[in-house]
Amino acid sequence: MRVYKTKPFQRFARKERIGDEDLWAAVRRAEAGSLDADLGGGVIKQRLARKGQGRSGSYRVIVAYRRGYRSVFIFGFAKSDLDNINARELRELQEAAAVFLGLDERQLDEALNEGRLIEAGCDG
Repeated sequence: MRVYKTKPFQRFARKERIGDEDLWAAVRRAEAGSLDADLGGGVIKQRLARKGQGRSGSYRVIVAYRRGYRSVFIFGFAKSDLDNINARELRELQEAAAVFLGLDERQLDEALNEGRLIEAGCDG
């Protein structure tokens, strides 16, 4: 399993002090079968806790996810800022997921070299 984040997601995570270890924890939960929501089309929603708080009122992250293969964190939001994504946003996220999950190794290396994707630090 390899875990990536988009450049916009990286900005969100940095601002909210969400570390790579938090992203890996969300992926490990998904790999264990614990999905907060399967939105279809290779898109899942997972909850992340704020430091020192629980997951229920904290952050929601949208992930392009294929079990045992690749996870790409695409979008994140605080539950207090946005209740949920709408149908149009979901379609756009599913289209993005199809692209990210369909990248071959050459395309993935290119996206990493160009800074469009950032690999999340290794799961300890």
